[in-house]
Amino acid sequence: MIRRSFIFLDRISAKTEKNLWNQGIKGWQDFLGAGYIQGLSMPRKKHYDRFLLEAQKRLYNFDSAFFKGKLPSSETWRLYDFFKDQAAFLDIETSGLEENSYITMIGIFDGIECKPFIRGINLDAVSLAKELSKYKLLVTFNGSTFDLPIISKKLPGALPDVPHIDLRHACAKVGLKGGLKSIERELGIRRSNPIIERMYGGDAITMWRMFRGSGDEHYLRLLVEYNEEDCINMKSIANKVYERLCQATIKRMEKENYNGEHK
Repeated sequence: MIRRSFIFLDRISAKTEKNLWNQGIKGWQDFLGAGYIQGLSMPRKKHYDRFLLEAQKRLYNFDSAFFKGKLPSSETWRLYDFFKDQAAFLDIETSGLEENSYITMIGIFDGIECKPFIRGINLDAVSLAKELSKYKLLVTFNGSTFDLPIISKKLPGALPDVPHIDLRHACAKVGLKGGLKSIERELGIRRSNPIIERMYGGDAITMWRMFRGSGDEHYLRLLVEYNEEDCINMKSIANKVYERLCQATIKRMEKENYNGEHK
C-alpha cells in the first residue's frame, strides 16, 4: 500500500491524495510517468518527482526510518506489508499503573519466536536497544500512549528510530474497538492455554507480585506466557486489519471495479 500512497508528500492531504487516485494516479509509477497532473504546477510536480524517486530508493533499501514522521501516525499501517517480515511486535508488563511503577518485562515477537526481557534477569537499556536495532518497524497495541512512552522514560535510548504502528488505532479505523482480548475474540483468534485465555492486564501485575513474593517461577512462567500470547496475537491482528484497511482504501481509490494488487 505504501507504493500507492502520496499522503507523506508535503502539502498532500487525504483529500488531495484521493483526487490523485480519481485522476488515475494509482501509484508512484503513475505519478512519475504523468507529464501533467491536474492541480499541480510543473515546479511542484518536479519537486514531488524527485522526492518519490528518493522514497522509492529508500524503500527498496529497506530504509524504514525515511518514512518516520512523514506519514501521519494514523497512516503508518501502509508500511506494514513491506516491512512486516522485519517488524517487532512488542508488549510490556509493569508492576502497576502508579507513577513509581516499573517495567517487569518486555516481550518481542519477530514473527518466528518470542524474546522475553525480564527485570533482574536480562532487561536493561543496552540489551533492549541491541535487540530492537534489528527491526525496521515497531508494532504495539496502545503503545503510543503506554508501552513506548514508558520505555522511553525507564530505558532511555532503547527505542530505535523507526516507524511505529499502534494497532489500537488501526483497528478502530475498521470498526474494531475495545481491548486486545476483545478484538482477538471478534477476529476469531484464540489463546492456546485456557488459563492464559482468562487472564487480563491486572492479572499480569498479580503474577509478578506473586513471583517476587514467593520466588516460585511458576508465576513468572505464567506472566511470560501471557505476554508472549499478546505479542504473537498482535501479528495475527495486524495481518487481518491490514487487509481490511487495504480493501477500504482501495474502495475509496477506485471509481470503478479494480482487481489489481494492493501492495
